[in-house]
Amino acid sequence: MKKVVLKLDFHDEKCRQKVMKTTSGTSGVESVAMDKDQKLTVTGDIDPFSVVRKLRKLCHAEIVVRRKSRRRRKKSRKRL
Repeated sequence: MKKVVLKLDFHDEKCRQKVMKTTSGTSGVESVAMDKDQKLTVTGDIDPFSVVRKLRKLCHAEIVVRRKSRRRRKKSRKRL
């Protein structure tokens, strides 16, 4: 499970709707959230680079933060 924060640059509501539809339709995505600063948070078993590749067809997109979810980090610490 990964959590990815993407910074987007779009100019209207129609583009925002296309971004949400494209992202939520990607396989492995569990949740999608967007804030007022045009940052998109995607959670799930995904490849961040494939999500960015799809979004760049609609608007400018770049990865801000990429990390594993807390559940996986706790499990990996227990193994050590």
